Amino acid sequence: MSKHRSFTPEYKAKIVLEILRESNTISEIGSRENISPKQLGNWKKEFLDNAHRAFSVTKDERAAANAVKELQNREQELMAKIGQLTYESDWLKKKCGVLGYSEKSGNSR
Repeated sequence: MSKHRSFTPEYKAKIVLEILRESNTISEIGSRENISPKQLGNWKKEFLDNAHRAFSVTKDERAAANAVKELQNREQELMAKIGQLTYESDWLKKKCGVLGYSEKSGNSR
């Protein structure tokens, strides 16, 4: 059985930034987090090798990211509207039933 654990990029970045601050040694951080110092060293190397990417976002990538955010916001608005309309529809159906209107015929009792 494999004991392979996976870590989020955010978690790795947090740990590497702690390593770079040098407030604790890699060994101390590894012991505390139950991660081998060699693995932490690999994360640090990968982080430093790719640090330039933080400043190399192209105009197209920024535009795409903004478009995704706009779509996510629009989706959230639409889902809220669907929820509101569903609630209102259910309320009206309930009230029509209380008043004796049939859903199919539209006639009262």
